[in-house]
Amino acid sequence: MSQTPQVKNIVLVHGAFADGSSWSKVIPLLQAKGYKVTSVQIPLTSFQDDVAATKRAIAAQDGPVTLVGHSYGGVVITEAGNDSKVVGLVYVAAFAPDAGQSIVDISKAFPKPIGLEKLAPQPEGFLLLSPDGIETGFAQDLSKEEKALLIAVQSQTHGSIFAAQPTQAAWHSKPSWYIVASNDHMIAPEQEASMAKQLKATTTTLPSSHVVMLSHPKEVAKVIEDAAAGVK
Repeated sequence: MSQTPQVKNIVLVHGAFADGSSWSKVIPLLQAKGYKVTSVQIPLTSFQDDVAATKRAIAAQDGPVTLVGHSYGGVVITEAGNDSKVVGLVYVAAFAPDAGQSIVDISKAFPKPIGLEKLAPQPEGFLLLSPDGIETGFAQDLSKEEKALLIAVQSQTHGSIFAAQPTQAAWHSKPSWYIVASNDHMIAPEQEASMAKQLKATTTTLPSSHVVMLSHPKEVAKVIEDAAAGVK
C-alpha cells in the first residue's frame, strides 16, 4: 500500500443508536492539532442514505480526507471510502465487511454480544437500544451523566442497515487503521481483531467499551493523527 500523504481533513462517521456527538471528545483534540474536522450526522434511515450523507461531507472538503467510522459507521466508510478524495480509513470498534457482506453475515461465527439482547423495536422497522442497553452494553465504562446523555441523543436506527452490503470495499485499495475495544459488548472483541487482521490494518487495542472514542479519546485521536500522517 502506498504511503498516505499528510492529510488535514478528517471526516468522522458515527454508528447505530448514536449521533455525531459520539465524537465530541475527539473533535477538539484534533482541532487543536490543526485538523479540519467534520462529524457527519448520518440519518440511520437506510444504508444508501447514510452513504450519501457521508459522500456529501467528503465532497465539501478542500483536499485529501482521512475517513473514520465507528461501529456500523465502518460499513458506511467501507463504501463511501471508495471516493477518490479518501486516502486512509480508520475503523473504531467498527464493522469492516467485504463487498457483498452484511453485518449479519460477518458476525455469524462469533459470540452474540450482550448489548444486542437490549434492542427495542419501534414502528416502521426502526430500533432503539434500551436505556439498560446503553448503560450495560454500549457504554458501561462511562459516567452516569455520560450514559444519560447518550440515551438522550440516541437516534432511531432502521433495522435494514444490518443487512446492508457494500458494493466495493475501500479497504482493499486504501491503507487502514483499526482500534479494537477489548471490553466491547456490542461487537465481539475477537470479531474486531479478526476484521483488523483481514484488513491488514495497523491495529491498536484499548481496554474499552464499545464507545472507545468517548472512554479513551486521547488514544483514539492519536490513531487518527497517525492515519492522517500515514504512519503505519
